Amino acid sequence: MSDPRARHQELIQEIEAHRHAYYERDAPLVSDAEYDALEAELRQIEAAFPELVTPDSPSQTVGGSVATGFASVSHRARMMSLDNAFSVDAVRAWWERVTRDAGQQRLVCEPKIDGLSISLTFDNGQLTRAVTRGDGTEGEDVTANVMTIRSLTHELTGAHVPALVEVRGEVYLPVAAFEALNEALVADGKPPYANPRNTAAGSLRQKDPAVTASRPLAITTYALGALEWAASGPDPRERSQLGTYEVLREWGLPVSDNARAANGIADVEDYVSGLEARRHDLIHEIDGVVIKVDDRDVQEELGATSRAPRWAIAYKFPPEEVHTVLTDIRVDVGRTGRVTPYGVMEPVVVAGSTVAFATLHNAHEVARKGVLIGDTVVLRKAGDVIPEIVGPVIAARTGNEVAWVMPTVCPSCGSALAEQKAGDKDLRCPNAQYCPAQIIDRIAFIGSRGALDIEMLGDKAAAALVESGVLANEAGLFELAERDLARVPLFVLERQDARTGRVAGDVSANGLKLLDNLAAARDRPLWRVVVSLSIRHVGPTASRALATAFGSMDAMRRASHEELAAVDGVGPVIAASVQEWFEVPWHAEIVERWTSSGVRMEDGRDQSVARTLEGLTVVATGSLTHFTRDSVTEAIVSRGGKAASSVSKHTDYVVVGANAGSKATKAEQLGVPILNEAQFEALLATGPLATNPDKKDG
Repeated sequence: MSDPRARHQELIQEIEAHRHAYYERDAPLVSDAEYDALEAELRQIEAAFPELVTPDSPSQTVGGSVATGFASVSHRARMMSLDNAFSVDAVRAWWERVTRDAGQQRLVCEPKIDGLSISLTFDNGQLTRAVTRGDGTEGEDVTANVMTIRSLTHELTGAHVPALVEVRGEVYLPVAAFEALNEALVADGKPPYANPRNTAAGSLRQKDPAVTASRPLAITTYALGALEWAASGPDPRERSQLGTYEVLREWGLPVSDNARAANGIADVEDYVSGLEARRHDLIHEIDGVVIKVDDRDVQEELGATSRAPRWAIAYKFPPEEVHTVLTDIRVDVGRTGRVTPYGVMEPVVVAGSTVAFATLHNAHEVARKGVLIGDTVVLRKAGDVIPEIVGPVIAARTGNEVAWVMPTVCPSCGSALAEQKAGDKDLRCPNAQYCPAQIIDRIAFIGSRGALDIEMLGDKAAAALVESGVLANEAGLFELAERDLARVPLFVLERQDARTGRVAGDVSANGLKLLDNLAAARDRPLWRVVVSLSIRHVGPTASRALATAFGSMDAMRRASHEELAAVDGVGPVIAASVQEWFEVPWHAEIVERWTSSGVRMEDGRDQSVARTLEGLTVVATGSLTHFTRDSVTEAIVSRGGKAASSVSKHTDYVVVGANAGSKATKAEQLGVPILNEAQFEALLATGPLATNPDKKDG
């Protein structure tokens, strides 16, 4: 560190500028993760040089102030911020300090809603004032706007209504409402909002309450500030955090349904991992978990620093959103001819991996998001999900950004792009038979885990086979021999003859392995062969249904539209797509050449597998120890069951693994039997009577 004092001043100025953009303009210039990194660096310097710490340092103050357009109102009890933890180890360290100072305590875990903090004052049960957190001492009077929130009661109910109470809460915009609002803005030629949090803040700071009322804001309450009980006396439940939530509910205020008690750090870790896995199933954005001591008396005993309580901490999830520069927009041609725009960005680390590309879906989506080439954009990546460009950071625009124009011809073969049918959002290349990009993508798809699962047949191998002229399309795939691969540089191991000096090429071990894997793939189940044909709309579910119903490729090919559509899980759209596919001569050639090469074209179901799930519908959710997503589906279907993707009253069983999400909750609500993995294995072996004796004949 060359000059820590100079860097300290730079950080203070930078953090204050970002606080101003975030809290007062609702237009952040950096992501939460980048802001958190600046604060962390500031704290590190202050820890090494304590003399630099002053009362007005960002490490000692609550972010935010009062905008000049609203009246300034003092909070009766100060609104605190929360200290952040960015690792489980940091949460453990906090827990050790709590137990050292106050002994073992029950904790409460709840989602950290990414919204706008608010304080609601009720006088004798009547809502009289709503104030933003501001700097913690005073905030903005936004009463008229908060009054428009439909889910917020204006009068408390119940047996113990206090004479005066400050209720703390978080105002947010539901994710679905945020997306609809952005679509409407873009349709009107206006720039979209970057995220729901800032949209909620901007909506709450509107001068005209009618504008706020037009935004479907919501609120969740979670704490009490100043409190004066009425003559009827206090409610003793208020002396615990979980009890406070009961009191808030009784008063008619919205409270999170996801708050849970935790008896120790192991319970906290389970809650954190479970909520992180299903964070996108919630109606609002969250960026972490708030962990609190449950006992309110102990909370008061532990006290607070100048800015945050010692009895609570916020565990922040690893960042899923970062800012980066969109340097270009290009298009990719997929196996069905769909032309998909994607963003090329300055590489950035998000959710643990470096990302340089992100899908933009179609030209309509580019327009809806309002992104321009050269924009600083918000990039999101949830776990293993494909990275997504959320939208532009409008405040960071310089005027040098340029609009992107969708190409009119295929970048791979030069064919004119067109809609498949009138009104399609996607443009497609119609040259399916000869377009190199489509052929390569279809061949690579055949090798994927969801199709024939052929190791060594990925994107690179597919491109090499086509570009070398060995394959004109997928029809010749199973005819490949060693002499063919000798013409493909990717699969040739060159060696120099010591005697003649000439270079000769032998097929590499990877090439020989590809041939072995192709031989094994000839015996895959019929439904996998159907998937591999890349028939539009025909995925694994429809392929299984078709293979089960018709038993052979030939029977499927000869079936009428009515017969195809009558199959459960198929319907008229897929039926038409199947018929149209088989009517194309070069498609028929693929099936004929695969058949001649020994690819299985009949349903070879193992008759030794008992039909223990005949007529039953089973949903699997979460991570199972002994099953992958594909193998659990295979296990259900091969025993006569239906592997469904959603829970309904018609579901017979829900199999729940680790980090199960909303499907498990819905099963509980509907009274659908829930099985763990061991019970599921018993169900597979002997049928429903093994796990539910009262359930007869499905």
